[in-house]
Amino acid sequence: MHPDQHTHAHEADEVPHTHPEPGVDPHLPLPDAPRALRIGIGGPVGSGKTALVAALCRALGDELRLAVVTNDIYTTEDADFLKRNGVLPVERIRAVETGCCPHTAIRDDISANLDAVEDLEDALGPLDLVLVESGGDNLTATFSKGLIDQQIFVVDVAGGDKVPRKGGPGVTTADLLVINKTDLAPLVSADLSVMDRDAKARRGELPTVFLSLVEDRAATPVADWIRSLVAARVPAAR
Repeated sequence: MHPDQHTHAHEADEVPHTHPEPGVDPHLPLPDAPRALRIGIGGPVGSGKTALVAALCRALGDELRLAVVTNDIYTTEDADFLKRNGVLPVERIRAVETGCCPHTAIRDDISANLDAVEDLEDALGPLDLVLVESGGDNLTATFSKGLIDQQIFVVDVAGGDKVPRKGGPGVTTADLLVINKTDLAPLVSADLSVMDRDAKARRGELPTVFLSLVEDRAATPVADWIRSLVAARVPAAR
């Protein structure tokens, strides 16, 4: 199977979309700062993307001007979860219903997500950080550089310690790989040292962090990585 092919079926009524070659982005990169840093968070269904977004909002919401865009296919479930849990004021959260394969809205036709980000910026004024959470997708999911500046890809140990070895553009090219739910490793016989070895082999110098939101509710290594990115940018006008 070609590395950019799906491992899931398409519905008959899905919006037609293409599967570009890995690394090929039809959109121009975002302009440099000053403006909000945009970080995409992708990964398979159930890997813990929304829980990670919630943790980051709690950790960073008091120190950064932060907003979130979530993506679901037919619901606003992820945005509703964030609002119910009070991780940010509700006006700082927008939901996009993609109505199609999740990566279409983050890579191929990014207009709905761009509109949501711009609506937040118009309503809230200058921001430091916008988190864009993808709907659950597979290991091929990548964000257009016309939508985000940096990409986090989340996998979890429940899928087995083979996941990093399988690769795919999400694992191999994300700016940060998060191997989540490490507290479950003993229950599913996942060897974290194997996952670490294989992630390094697939990713080279790109960073990987291991995370358990049960043990670290502030997602400290991910929050610190984001802080360093924001600090390196030209601050937006205050």
